[in-house]
Amino acid sequence: MRAFLILLAIPVCAADWPQFGGPTGDFQVKPADLPLRWPEGGPRTLWRRELGDGYSSILVEAGALYTMYRRGEREVITSLSADDGHTLWEYTYDAPLPADFDRINAGIGPRATPLIASDMVFAVGAGGKMHALNRKTGEVVWKRDFTGDFNGKIRINGYAPSPIAWRDSVIVFPSAPNAAIAALRQSTGEVVWKKHSLLVSYATPLTIKVNGREQLVVHFSDEVTGINPESGELLWSHPHANDQQVNAANAVWREDGLLFLSSAYSGGSLMLRLVPDGSTTRVEEIWAQRLVRVHHSNPVRIGDIIYAATGDLGPCPLAATDMLTGRVLWRDRSLQRASLIAIGNQILILDEDGTLALATPGEKGLNVEGKAPVLHSNAWTPPTLVGKRVYLRDRRVIAALAFE
Repeated sequence: MRAFLILLAIPVCAADWPQFGGPTGDFQVKPADLPLRWPEGGPRTLWRRELGDGYSSILVEAGALYTMYRRGEREVITSLSADDGHTLWEYTYDAPLPADFDRINAGIGPRATPLIASDMVFAVGAGGKMHALNRKTGEVVWKRDFTGDFNGKIRINGYAPSPIAWRDSVIVFPSAPNAAIAALRQSTGEVVWKKHSLLVSYATPLTIKVNGREQLVVHFSDEVTGINPESGELLWSHPHANDQQVNAANAVWREDGLLFLSSAYSGGSLMLRLVPDGSTTRVEEIWAQRLVRVHHSNPVRIGDIIYAATGDLGPCPLAATDMLTGRVLWRDRSLQRASLIAIGNQILILDEDGTLALATPGEKGLNVEGKAPVLHSNAWTPPTLVGKRVYLRDRRVIAALAFE
């Protein structure tokens, strides 16, 4: 039910931050200016307010924000004003969780980030309930239940892959027999295709082009795969297992065919090359190493270097890795288990303790231009950057800061 509603005359335009990972899904943004400047005294706080439990990222479109959180036994999909944070609309629904859900280590709030497409917001909760809402009003267009509709199985840490758009479909993971992954019609929720019985993990897929043809890079629990988004056909597969069957970090793609993958525990990192071979794709392993283990934060690429927090359940320093050789160039222990956005040659960093920093990486380490405590633990949600405004949240608070 909607708690309350404010109708807005919002123009239809390309969203500023429409999905997990931003405009291109890889946490890369074009800088508003070069370079972004850390203001004296730190970024100015425009507003901050309480928000419930959850890790969903913050989407931005036409002056409105979209995210999810949990309130008691219900999940909430909400739209807020980007200018002052007041609620524009919210939709709440009953959200029971599986009996074996891990309620202690990471909380019970939503993990996945919504998606803006076709003038709608698509959102999946921690227990696998999906809703398609009118973006302007919050009214339900259609809904799905992955456990009830597909006989899906939600893992102990909850549903986490964020939905992504492909043409007029939305790609989701019902985690069911012969429906590990599915494409649903954006307008109606009908199944376009459903495929495979692989064990679903927590990573969000990435859309890439190989020889001009689009593929989905999909990280399951024991392998990384290439999926045809039109049919769900498996195009290629390569092992990437670990002893917890947890692949949570996003893949990093470079247009010359290089694909970086990483996981924590016993997984480590891989660099693959995807090579067109007639109508198929051939996979070559360039290197593998276990020094870099990205847990649930996100790696980014600047040039030939991959930057990511590396570690399992202990310390997770920020590391720079040469993507051509796999050699670790340096580690910085001043920021722990951090989420990153690459802005030109700079990196915006939010660590799990709530410290926000702006830095330019160099050959021997980070040149930190400024940092300040802005949130509290667990600040595991990647920040959202639109122009010179950054939107961010921890498990209690959502805030907007400005670099002007």
